[in-house]
Amino acid sequence: MPTRPLDGVRVLDLTNVLAGPYCSYQLMLLGAEVIKIEVPGQGDLARRLGPDPELNHAGLGASFLAQNAGKKSVEIDLKDAAGRTAFEDMVRDADVLLENFRAGVLDRLEFGWPRLRSLNPRLIYCAISGFGQDGPMSQAPAYDQIIQGLSGMMSVTGTAETAPLRVGFPVCDTIGGLTAALHVCAALTARGRTGEGVFLDVSMLESAISAMGWAVSNYLVSGVAPEPMGTQNATAAPSGTFEAADGPLNIAANRQQQFETLCGIVGRPDLRTDPRFIDREQRKLHRGELNDELNAALRLRPASEWEEVLSRAGVPAARVVTVPQAVELDQLHHRRFFTDLPFPDGSGRTLRVAGSGVLHNGEPLTPTAPPPLLGQQNDLRAFATERS
Repeated sequence: MPTRPLDGVRVLDLTNVLAGPYCSYQLMLLGAEVIKIEVPGQGDLARRLGPDPELNHAGLGASFLAQNAGKKSVEIDLKDAAGRTAFEDMVRDADVLLENFRAGVLDRLEFGWPRLRSLNPRLIYCAISGFGQDGPMSQAPAYDQIIQGLSGMMSVTGTAETAPLRVGFPVCDTIGGLTAALHVCAALTARGRTGEGVFLDVSMLESAISAMGWAVSNYLVSGVAPEPMGTQNATAAPSGTFEAADGPLNIAANRQQQFETLCGIVGRPDLRTDPRFIDREQRKLHRGELNDELNAALRLRPASEWEEVLSRAGVPAARVVTVPQAVELDQLHHRRFFTDLPFPDGSGRTLRVAGSGVLHNGEPLTPTAPPPLLGQQNDLRAFATERS
């Protein structure tokens, strides 16, 4: 097997559900050995989350299967004397400890940063929480939807009539997980120079606001508060979702040349010199009128044809598809984005999981094993042997 960037790195993963498991899944794809430390008899809550009740009952919920391929599972009770001793031994031999409890939980279990650092001065301890480890909101419970609302994300999603709306997937969990993975990798690099570990305090709220880009920066820099614009992009026009003959079509003609090319292709070269649409700022002011003119032309052909001809001419355009349609895109199959694994229950079924979206020297980083059954690696002696 080719060498991966994090080969030889051991991660103890105490996380549940999504933000933390998504982080450790990315680290696993990069080559880290990820050992899930799970509550005996219960495990990660995601084991019971998903649309299939039978899988949930078996502790193999779809939410768990999606984020835990390639990891290992041991059951340890941190409130039990034997469990605490086993955990201490694992910490001494780990590179990274990842958790997403509410702030202070590990401290109350007597495994706060001072204790962890005394057990292993090289340890990178990454705590993911809704609001960070300190501050007036640090003890408040938080799930993705709570962060979506408090970050302002929901206020700019939808239209003036429908906002605030929740983004249709747990985007704040995902952003929090990616932020954590990025900083864990940076900390590992720094440790290579200094030999010292570090405590990483990841706030999902701050990560989400950081990722919102212009929606925040336009207000911070120019004092302009963002407004919900539905399928339209506030930074340019024509840029948003339009109406083809058979369904919606996204077009992002954000540059002047792209706008002029678009006008020619749809048979409306006159729009190039219309004073209402002469430049970016005028087009933004007259967005509704411009959209009406373009939609009338775009309704003459199906979205797939417009996608092909506009993309070929350098104008970003693509159909708006469903998730089932998206996962069947030829582009994803060409780049081997998905990996087929055996179901962990030995049923012979196939489990398809997503990759990272990055090729390393032309090759995708894929999991080499299915998600673990709860406690599948409970014989801790194997870990000592592996590192010896």
